[in-house]
Amino acid sequence: MAAALTKNRLLTPKNRNFHYLLFKRSVKYSTPDPVANTRTHLHRHTRVTRFTNSVFKKAKETEFTGPITVSSQFSSRASSSSQKSGFVFWYLHMLKTRPVSTKCITSSLIYTFADISSQTIVSENSEGYDLIRTLRMAGYGLVILGPSVHYWYNLMSRVFPKRDLLSTLKKMTLGQTTFGPAMTVIFLSFNAALQGESGPEIVARLKRDLYPTLVNGVMYWPFCDFVTFRFIPVHLQPLVVNSFSYLWTVYMTYMAGLGKVGPS
Repeated sequence: MAAALTKNRLLTPKNRNFHYLLFKRSVKYSTPDPVANTRTHLHRHTRVTRFTNSVFKKAKETEFTGPITVSSQFSSRASSSSQKSGFVFWYLHMLKTRPVSTKCITSSLIYTFADISSQTIVSENSEGYDLIRTLRMAGYGLVILGPSVHYWYNLMSRVFPKRDLLSTLKKMTLGQTTFGPAMTVIFLSFNAALQGESGPEIVARLKRDLYPTLVNGVMYWPFCDFVTFRFIPVHLQPLVVNSFSYLWTVYMTYMAGLGKVGPS
């Protein structure tokens, strides 16, 4: 190539030095500098190392806080659920070993809280809260309603052992025509007698309060009886009935708290 340039008079002694300098400069800028590349590589490696160290540091900080929070929440939920399951197991055990006393106490507690709710909602008594009335309701649930509910539902389960639709309707019919009216008469008479009312006054109270109470009971209890007889096991039926009877007891305690009928 140099011979061709010399032949064509392009590479003369004058411009030979110029071409040599141009070639040297091009080689200088085209050849990579190992020292500069090493410095650049070390700088990049330092930046990557700092970044990874910061990431791992944050990961270590969050590694112990997250699982502890989740585990504490899980343990609190597990303890609350275990307490609830323990109470249910204890109550079922008491229903199995001491069914009558357990149902009596349950009825007494429901009537107690129902009367407190009734006096709170309908605060017609200017003298304030009537503790004697609440004690009367608790005594009725403990002495009369608890045993009655136990033996009635056991009788229904023996007479109609199935839980099909026809047996459920038969139990509902007997409940609305026999058990319900009888317990309403006993409740109103028991409460009036404890208040010191005489026989004629109790009869007058029944004439005034029995019919509207039975009508409201027909509007409320058939649905409750259908759910109880159709879907609930026999040993849990008194508990379910007492749960349904909470709202009904609020109404019943209100009726029992009405004043006695006058001489007219």
